[in-house]
Amino acid sequence: MSKTPKKKPEQTPKTEAVSKLDPSGLQLGHDVAWPTSPELAKLDRVPNPQGDTNYVVRFTAPEFTSLCPVTGQPDFAHLMIDFVPGQWLLESKSLKLYIASFRNHGAFHEDCTVSIGKRIAAEIKPKWLRIGGYWYPRGGIPIDVFWQTGKVPKGLWIPEQGVAPYRGRG
Repeated sequence: MSKTPKKKPEQTPKTEAVSKLDPSGLQLGHDVAWPTSPELAKLDRVPNPQGDTNYVVRFTAPEFTSLCPVTGQPDFAHLMIDFVPGQWLLESKSLKLYIASFRNHGAFHEDCTVSIGKRIAAEIKPKWLRIGGYWYPRGGIPIDVFWQTGKVPKGLWIPEQGVAPYRGRG
């Protein structure tokens, strides 16, 4: 067996557009460990190239999971995050890692939903943000949680979140 270290395969060159962002501080394009808690997760932001235009960005996380802080049983939700960017956009890989950090985190539905909205708002300082947490039933009762930062910018169309209320089998 050879004792010389193997060379790492050459990486493909970054595109010009990405290199202009200086991704060195971002998780995007890098191997990163899954964060073990929401407090340890890093949310990345990137400059908004359309900062002079009001528009809506939507992230959908249909398989969000966390743990009940009392029983330790898993809770499941469909999250919808809508925001009107200001100077910054939320980088989606960092959002994915942040959302995944809740898998072993014990918190009530309301706390998870509102905490995610507040954390994103603090990081990217959007003109407006709302989050809808559509939680699947626990104990036979579905819980839907909604939070937003303020009023929608004037003249902007905000689509419905489109998540049907829980109906069971009926």
